Amino acid sequence: MYVAGILADAKWNVYFPRRDQGFDFIITKTISGKIIIRAVQVKGKYPETMTASRNTYGYTGNLTQTHEDMVLVIPFFPANGICVAPSCIAFALWNDIRTNTKGKCSCVPATLKKGIPAPRRHFTHMFDACGLKRIEKNG
Repeated sequence: MYVAGILADAKWNVYFPRRDQGFDFIITKTISGKIIIRAVQVKGKYPETMTASRNTYGYTGNLTQTHEDMVLVIPFFPANGICVAPSCIAFALWNDIRTNTKGKCSCVPATLKKGIPAPRRHFTHMFDACGLKRIEKNG
Protein backbone atom coordinates (compact mmCIF):
# COMPACT_ATOMS: atom_id res chain seq x y z
CA MET A 1 0.00 0.00 0.00
CA TYR A 2 2.96 2.31 0.63
CA VAL A 3 4.06 1.98 -3.01
CA ALA A 4 0.50 2.49 -4.26
CA GLY A 5 0.34 5.70 -2.23
CA ILE A 6 3.60 6.98 -3.74
CA LEU A 7 2.31 6.25 -7.25
CA ALA A 8 -1.03 7.92 -6.51
CA ASP A 9 0.83 11.00 -5.22
CA ALA A 10 2.68 11.02 -8.58
CA LYS A 11 -0.74 11.27 -10.31
CA TRP A 12 -0.97 7.60 -11.39
CA ASN A 13 -4.42 5.94 -11.21
CA VAL A 14 -4.13 2.75 -9.15
CA TYR A 15 -6.41 -0.27 -9.71
CA PHE A 16 -6.42 -3.31 -7.43
CA PRO A 17 -7.40 -6.75 -8.77
CA ARG A 18 -10.21 -8.71 -7.20
CA ARG A 19 -7.97 -11.80 -7.07
CA ASP A 20 -4.18 -11.82 -6.65
CA GLN A 21 -2.91 -13.82 -9.58
CA GLY A 22 0.52 -12.23 -9.95
CA PHE A 23 0.32 -8.49 -10.31
CA ASP A 24 -0.30 -6.54 -7.14
CA PHE A 25 -2.05 -3.73 -8.99
CA ILE A 26 -2.34 -1.91 -12.32
CA ILE A 27 -1.47 1.75 -12.84
CA THR A 28 -2.47 4.15 -15.61
CA LYS A 29 -1.55 7.73 -16.44
CA THR A 30 -2.31 9.97 -19.40
CA ILE A 31 0.86 11.64 -20.69
CA SER A 32 0.78 13.92 -23.74
CA GLY A 33 -2.65 12.54 -24.65
CA LYS A 34 -1.49 8.91 -24.54
CA ILE A 35 -2.53 6.43 -21.85
CA ILE A 36 0.35 4.52 -20.25
CA ILE A 37 -0.66 1.25 -18.59
CA ARG A 38 1.69 -0.68 -16.29
CA ALA A 39 1.17 -3.89 -14.35
CA VAL A 40 3.01 -3.68 -11.01
CA GLN A 41 4.62 -6.31 -8.80
CA VAL A 42 6.04 -5.18 -5.46
CA LYS A 43 8.81 -7.17 -3.78
CA GLY A 44 9.90 -5.51 -0.53
CA LYS A 45 13.36 -6.11 0.93
CA TYR A 46 13.48 -6.26 4.73
CA PRO A 47 17.01 -7.14 5.90
CA GLU A 48 17.60 -8.44 9.42
CA THR A 49 20.14 -6.68 11.61
CA MET A 50 22.49 -9.62 11.11
CA THR A 51 22.18 -9.67 7.30
CA ALA A 52 25.64 -9.49 5.78
CA SER A 53 26.69 -6.47 3.74
CA ARG A 54 26.36 -7.03 0.00
CA ASN A 55 27.68 -5.25 -3.09
CA THR A 56 24.57 -6.29 -5.02
CA TYR A 57 21.21 -6.37 -3.31
CA GLY A 58 17.69 -6.67 -4.63
CA TYR A 59 15.16 -9.28 -5.71
CA THR A 60 16.01 -12.70 -7.11
CA GLY A 61 13.23 -15.24 -7.42
CA ASN A 62 10.15 -16.23 -9.33
CA LEU A 63 7.65 -13.72 -10.62
CA THR A 64 4.15 -15.19 -10.84
CA GLN A 65 3.36 -13.19 -13.96
CA THR A 66 5.48 -11.08 -16.27
CA HIS A 67 4.72 -8.62 -19.04
CA GLU A 68 6.87 -6.41 -21.25
CA ASP A 69 5.14 -3.27 -19.88
CA MET A 70 5.34 -4.29 -16.22
CA VAL A 71 7.13 -2.54 -13.39
CA LEU A 72 8.89 -4.42 -10.60
CA VAL A 73 8.94 -2.10 -7.60
CA ILE A 74 11.42 -2.92 -4.84
CA PRO A 75 11.12 -0.86 -1.65
CA PHE A 76 14.34 -1.26 0.38
CA PHE A 77 13.87 -0.94 4.14
CA PRO A 78 16.69 -0.41 6.65
CA ALA A 79 17.51 -3.18 9.11
CA ASN A 80 17.11 -1.01 12.21
CA GLY A 81 13.51 -2.14 12.75
CA ILE A 82 12.51 1.39 13.75
CA CYS A 83 11.93 3.12 10.42
CA VAL A 84 8.63 2.26 8.77
CA ALA A 85 9.47 4.01 5.48
CA PRO A 86 11.86 2.52 2.94
CA SER A 87 15.36 3.98 2.57
CA CYS A 88 14.88 4.00 -1.20
CA ILE A 89 12.56 2.51 -3.82
CA ALA A 90 13.64 1.01 -7.15
CA PHE A 91 11.26 1.07 -10.13
CA ALA A 92 12.48 -1.59 -12.57
CA LEU A 93 11.14 -1.89 -16.10
CA TRP A 94 11.07 -5.25 -17.87
CA ASN A 95 14.43 -4.69 -19.58
CA ASP A 96 16.03 -4.08 -16.12
CA ILE A 97 15.09 -7.62 -15.03
CA ARG A 98 17.37 -10.52 -15.92
CA THR A 99 16.09 -14.07 -16.30
CA ASN A 100 18.38 -17.07 -15.83
CA THR A 101 18.13 -20.47 -17.52
CA LYS A 102 15.99 -21.82 -14.65
CA GLY A 103 13.42 -19.05 -15.12
CA LYS A 104 14.32 -17.05 -12.00
CA CYS A 105 14.20 -13.30 -12.34
CA SER A 106 16.83 -11.02 -10.90
CA CYS A 107 17.04 -7.28 -10.32
CA VAL A 108 19.80 -6.18 -7.93
CA PRO A 109 20.14 -2.39 -8.23
CA ALA A 110 21.15 -1.70 -4.62
CA THR A 111 23.91 -2.36 -2.10
CA LEU A 112 23.54 -3.24 1.57
CA LYS A 113 26.10 -1.87 4.01
CA LYS A 114 25.65 -2.24 7.78
CA GLY A 115 21.92 -2.84 7.31
CA ILE A 116 21.35 0.28 5.19
CA PRO A 117 20.34 -0.22 1.54
CA ALA A 118 21.39 2.34 -1.06
CA PRO A 119 21.30 2.58 -4.88
CA ARG A 120 24.33 1.20 -6.72
CA ARG A 121 26.15 3.90 -8.68
CA HIS A 122 25.09 2.71 -12.15
CA PHE A 123 21.46 2.18 -11.13
CA THR A 124 20.53 5.53 -9.56
CA HIS A 125 18.23 6.24 -12.53
CA MET A 126 15.90 3.48 -11.27
CA PHE A 127 15.36 4.99 -7.82
CA ASP A 128 12.88 7.31 -6.20
CA ALA A 129 11.89 10.42 -8.24
CA CYS A 130 14.11 9.46 -11.21
CA GLY A 131 12.61 5.96 -11.26
CA LEU A 132 9.06 7.32 -11.07
CA LYS A 133 9.72 9.62 -14.02
CA ARG A 134 11.32 6.77 -15.97
CA ILE A 135 8.24 4.51 -15.81
CA GLU A 136 6.23 7.21 -17.56
CA LYS A 137 8.12 6.53 -20.76
CA ASN A 138 6.52 3.98 -23.05
CA GLY A 139 8.91 1.06 -23.51
